[in-house]
Amino acid sequence: MSVNNIGDVYYDPFDHAIDDDPYPVWRRMRKEAPLYHNDKYGFYALSRYDDVVRALPDWETYRSGRGTTADILFSGIEVPPGILLFEDPPLHDLHRRLLSRVFTPRRMLAVEDLVRGFCSRALDPLVGRDGFDFVVDLGAIMPMQTIGYLLGIPEDGQKQIRDRTDENISVGDAEVDVSATVFAESLALFAEYIEWRATHPSDDLMTELLNAEVDEPDGTRRKLERTEVLAYTAMIAGAGGETTARLIGFMGQLLGEHPDQRRELVADPALIPSAIEESLRFEPPSPVQARYVARDVELYDHTVPEGSYMLLLNGSANRDDTKFSDPDRFDIHRTGGHLSFGQGLHFCLGSALARLEARVAFEEVLKRWRDWDVDYGNASRARTSSVRGWARLPVRMG
Repeated sequence: MSVNNIGDVYYDPFDHAIDDDPYPVWRRMRKEAPLYHNDKYGFYALSRYDDVVRALPDWETYRSGRGTTADILFSGIEVPPGILLFEDPPLHDLHRRLLSRVFTPRRMLAVEDLVRGFCSRALDPLVGRDGFDFVVDLGAIMPMQTIGYLLGIPEDGQKQIRDRTDENISVGDAEVDVSATVFAESLALFAEYIEWRATHPSDDLMTELLNAEVDEPDGTRRKLERTEVLAYTAMIAGAGGETTARLIGFMGQLLGEHPDQRRELVADPALIPSAIEESLRFEPPSPVQARYVARDVELYDHTVPEGSYMLLLNGSANRDDTKFSDPDRFDIHRTGGHLSFGQGLHFCLGSALARLEARVAFEEVLKRWRDWDVDYGNASRARTSSVRGWARLPVRMG
């Protein structure tokens, strides 16, 4: 049972049919193939909670520096410095300490009124209509507006950035297809803004990054190189907008499917943070973390050799019945945590902002609408290797 036999259970992160509902496959993997191997792409995968929670912080064995999404890792393209998600210590620690100073929970909480204003501006024109789209009308707009404000990117440039991000992370039909220039193309989007901000400083993260200094291991200090500022900016803009958009879509779906729990939130909005945590556990926007295996590791009586690719399935771990009671049931009163923001040194720096945005979004939605049904006939999935969720999620008002 240590490594699966092809034909017994099959998992492919690029298979759209599996991606639509991966949980039955992951359930079988946890039971039958806790160390899974895929011959087509040559990767291993861990799916049980205890294995994933142990592997996520073990950066000495499972490295991020060659990419943390399956398409980037498998393609072998070079990852530029400054993209925190794709770094290992000591460079990761230098860059994370810097971002921790400018991307603090306290600073994120200071933007709550701004987020509420963005939500109101998006939702007010929809009141009185038969329905709206949780992703197109809200999830794809408000998080990007918030990140754009924090970074200092004008609204007329935000849609271009959002569209290019969607294009860059989309995957084709069951194939790995990553351009070798994907990072250069992403960074180029921000070059003009950064050059402008360099001579026109303001109270935003981009200006702070331009002025920030990092402590080198030898004790010296230096300013960030321009390519690092570009990489930081691109990472914050891409990660901050995309994952929160998918979280809002999933919450729209789950609360549509569970009207009794939705009405509890209407009656007591203080339950919304708990609903957010359960949504993150139940349908994590980032359910698969790719790693490069830096040294031989023994798992289930099998040696995973140095140089292998490993997928850590935090989305599967969140449904492990050895950790969670009745894990396939959505329950806004559940306690016990989840692995949707990662673990260890790569724990999501933007988690406070994502939680704030989702909370404010559903406070504002539930002020305006108490009942809705998902229009699955007109809904569509986003097809990416880094996030999972809805590209469109229209609902009809009850």
